[in-house]
Amino acid sequence: MVSPSQTSASSTQGSTDESGETEPPWPLTTWQGWHRFATTDPPAPPRPGDPPRSTEERLAYHSSFVTIRTPAISQLATQVRTLMILGRHQQTTARPSLIVTGPAAAGKTTALLNVGRTCHLAHTRKNPAPPGSAHTAVPVAYVLVPPGATAKTLVTEFARYLGIPVTARMTQTQITDAVCHTYTQADIQLVLIDEIHRLNPRTTTGAQTADLIKDLTERLPATFVYAGINVTDTPLFSGTRGAQLAGRATLITCGPLPARHGKREPFRDVITDIENSLDLQRHTPGTLPRHAPYLHQRTAGRIGSLTRLIRQAAITAIHDGTERITKTALDAVQLDHLAEQHRRPHRSR
Repeated sequence: MVSPSQTSASSTQGSTDESGETEPPWPLTTWQGWHRFATTDPPAPPRPGDPPRSTEERLAYHSSFVTIRTPAISQLATQVRTLMILGRHQQTTARPSLIVTGPAAAGKTTALLNVGRTCHLAHTRKNPAPPGSAHTAVPVAYVLVPPGATAKTLVTEFARYLGIPVTARMTQTQITDAVCHTYTQADIQLVLIDEIHRLNPRTTTGAQTADLIKDLTERLPATFVYAGINVTDTPLFSGTRGAQLAGRATLITCGPLPARHGKREPFRDVITDIENSLDLQRHTPGTLPRHAPYLHQRTAGRIGSLTRLIRQAAITAIHDGTERITKTALDAVQLDHLAEQHRRPHRSR
């Protein structure tokens, strides 16, 4: 296992080898990459009184941008906190889990990463390393289900996250035993599994992979949270294995935001939050919320498409010197194909 103490600013941001070339940074699906993500301050909007940022700084800011807190993120954070407490002392069966589902570009991965970072920071604040200790807490694991996953390739992804040595001659059982031992020793509290829709328990390899996940949930003292595209429409919830998963997992839908919900206007509220986070020199506050009906129709209410649309318009506004976002500017942005399918002609104002 790669010790968390080996995680440094240089190794997580890209280290320099003997030839002087910078090596690529660690991905999120490794401990080093996750640690950097969780402990690096997220982008923050400009505050009153701050000195103006340079053009390059503002372009970089709109590229990475802030995480907009949607109802799904708030619900997921509350549920994860509750289920981690609920399952803390459970020993006999798998702890209750969560599944984040919804269409593409609805913010599922963003919600997953946000709750993982929150858990990581909360755990390390409560359990700081002793003075002089070289070891860092490892509270969260983040794993992607690989395309065409088999039980062995998936458990190998679990091993890769903590740098557990795996050789071609090792059996799936040997790798699983090493993963369970190391994860337990590392005191991992939360396991995040993304792209869960890639599993198909109706196939032989898919069924074996689903059984592996069930085995891990029963052997690891951690809460599992999954994310995938429209999970309830996939074979994941069918048959005996699907019934077991459905009986243990709470479903959180990360769907398109409605224009109205009772007397509230959640989509307009999100637009306001995004606008308040912009760093443009001549943008008029209130412009974007006024175009909420257009923006909802343009993006079908998907948070991913909405933030991309506004961020692209902001970057263009910086490049062309207008420093503001208008309806005409929004019209000029070409979005992902899924969003463009919902586009209808609108008269520019």
